[in-house]
Amino acid sequence: MKGLEDRFGSTLPRGTLQITLFVPSVDRDGVRIDQDYWREETLRIFGTLFRGATAFPPGRGVWRDDERGGELVFDDTVLVTSYADPMALTDEVFAELRRFVHRLGRESNQGEVGIVVGGEYYGIKDFDLVE
Repeated sequence: MKGLEDRFGSTLPRGTLQITLFVPSVDRDGVRIDQDYWREETLRIFGTLFRGATAFPPGRGVWRDDERGGELVFDDTVLVTSYADPMALTDEVFAELRRFVHRLGRESNQGEVGIVVGGEYYGIKDFDLVE
């Protein structure tokens, strides 16, 4: 809505692009991971790249592992969300975000890492090798 900057007295750029990362509590085998560590790492990355972020309490979730015959993996997912200024989403920012998301998938043995950018879900299943 135009003009709200003046009404609120806002002097900072508007974050109009929502970015949300799903931080799992278990790996693809159902084994608990250090979710606190990954939540804090996600907050650190989002805070650095997008000026801030919020982690929402766990919500019960499920993911279907099609590569394993449709096995269901249940977990208590934390959502980390940021509202970014689209002008701040440079190639370098996307490269850093990609490195982090692929690291999360690799190091926590995920079958898929999910990230939502601007209302579109992107599932990452094939993780880049360590650089």
